[in-house]
Amino acid sequence: MGLVGLVWAWPALALCPKDVGDAIAPVTTSPELRPAHLGIAVETLAGEVIYHQDAEQFFIPASNVKLFTTAAALHHLGPTYRIRTSLYGRVQQGLTSLRVVGRGDPTLGPQQLRTLARQLHGQGIRRVSQLLADDSYFQEPAVHPNWEWEDVQAAYGAPVNGLILNENAVTLTLTPTAPGHPLGISWSDPTAVDSWSIRNSTTTATADEAATVGVERALAAATLYLRGQLPQGGAPDTTDLAIPDPGRYFLEHLRQALLETGIAVGATTLTREPVALEDSELAWVESPPLATLLVPTNRDSHNLYAEVLFKTLGATQAVPSETAIENILATLGIAPEQIVLVDGSGLSRHNLATPQALVDVLQIMHGHPQGRVLRQSLAVAGRSGTLRHRFGQTPVANRFYGKTGAVTNNFSLSGYLYPPDHEPLVVSLIINHADHPGRVLRPLIDRIVITLAQLQPC
Repeated sequence: MGLVGLVWAWPALALCPKDVGDAIAPVTTSPELRPAHLGIAVETLAGEVIYHQDAEQFFIPASNVKLFTTAAALHHLGPTYRIRTSLYGRVQQGLTSLRVVGRGDPTLGPQQLRTLARQLHGQGIRRVSQLLADDSYFQEPAVHPNWEWEDVQAAYGAPVNGLILNENAVTLTLTPTAPGHPLGISWSDPTAVDSWSIRNSTTTATADEAATVGVERALAAATLYLRGQLPQGGAPDTTDLAIPDPGRYFLEHLRQALLETGIAVGATTLTREPVALEDSELAWVESPPLATLLVPTNRDSHNLYAEVLFKTLGATQAVPSETAIENILATLGIAPEQIVLVDGSGLSRHNLATPQALVDVLQIMHGHPQGRVLRQSLAVAGRSGTLRHRFGQTPVANRFYGKTGAVTNNFSLSGYLYPPDHEPLVVSLIINHADHPGRVLRPLIDRIVITLAQLQPC
């Protein structure tokens, strides 16, 4: 019988560091992990090894990659760095040629666009003859070529470009109507309907029938296929979708903001090629500081924010983002041979890292001038972010600051553990190539951490 479903008993006696292997053996040798690959690195902040298991082997780290991304961003950009969105223009005889340049601010929404429009209006601008959206700041593809198709359809896999609005995502809601009739369609942003061609073959079933609705996007076109049924009187079904052409989506919303502010707009153009014009910055908005952006990145594991930081590292150094982050991490002391990073969020299954590298980056950042900023961006066991529903009513609650990770069949957890009776620990646990879902494997990871919380010096 495996461990799943058993009541976990915390050690009744003090756990000595030399006995960790025996104490966690019921987990590490459990049937649920038999086909999987398990990596463990547990060290003190000073680097004393408490327990290692395949700690220097490569694993798919999933969203634990965000620890590398945010550490590199803090080191290179600093906690006060802000992402600026600018409107450049030339005013000639009452007409203004306007160019908006986005640099990947993931927090931009309609309010910021209205702020830009009001700044122009306050300068007496009443007509824009040409509105050019310059979406060239990130030269890498907006849709990552190594992400899986099912991921890039969803909001968590939204494209990452220079002109981001509403996190490049929208919510589609399907609502039952009358039996035999198609489901009703509504959007969190009504203008988003223009982004897709809709093929609706849904129906409203009788009240006693099951819900079987599904939403799929065509591979080669921005076409949504709506299938299945919802019972009459039943709950609506919501799907969070990635915007297929975010640059045009941004441009249309900016045009509307200008019109609503009393500024007429003529021709609109979107370009993804760099534009060299001698014009002046007429208006701008800025993101919150980097220290604030790290919170949704790490605590809530927001992929868009992580990818923006990853691409910003490349753009600010004029090199591919993978090169930029590896160079920065090397200066911090992370051995290049311990990581292979192809994105900043961990959504790609092509990323590789050792548990040792994850422990190393956490140890290094603990002593870094911005180490406190990084730690405060992490989820807290039993309290916040992706850990708010884990470790409740255990000795780990409020004593573990960490980063979770999950992509199909791969799960990870890394962070700082503060046992009640032992010096602080740095922990990295990774399970790869498992044949059980997260509801089975996450408790196994958690049981190891709970055991480590029982450590005492002896």
